[in-house]
Amino acid sequence: MYEIVEHTADLGVHVAAATLAEAFVDAGLGLFAVIAGDVGQIRVTDELTITVVGDDPAWLLFDWLRELLAAFDPGRMLLVEFSVELDAAGLRGTARGERFDPSRHTLAHEVKAITQHAFDLRPTSAGWEATYILDI
Repeated sequence: MYEIVEHTADLGVHVAAATLAEAFVDAGLGLFAVIAGDVGQIRVTDELTITVVGDDPAWLLFDWLRELLAAFDPGRMLLVEFSVELDAAGLRGTARGERFDPSRHTLAHEVKAITQHAFDLRPTSAGWEATYILDI
């Protein structure tokens, strides 16, 4: 589950998930909900594989989100389905969606960057929570 929250001139996303992998999936979905507004307008026609090397879960999440944003700009991929496998070496993820088509898609926000400000990933009694701010 993700929730978009207001943050000064930016937007934040808060994620709560039962597992670490689900937190990464929901964080990706939250990012594209900010970009596209309605993720229901995105069809699944293309697939990307993303690999991030590292052993710190917070930095893996940060780099995962940066890779997803890089798929949109300049690649213009709108992504809506995600799967993530984590191990001691890092993560291997799959992102599915389609290229932006101005005749069918509307965009809600231009996201310039994932910021390190207030970036947080932590275990909780119910699983994992993450918070990140998007520079729009």
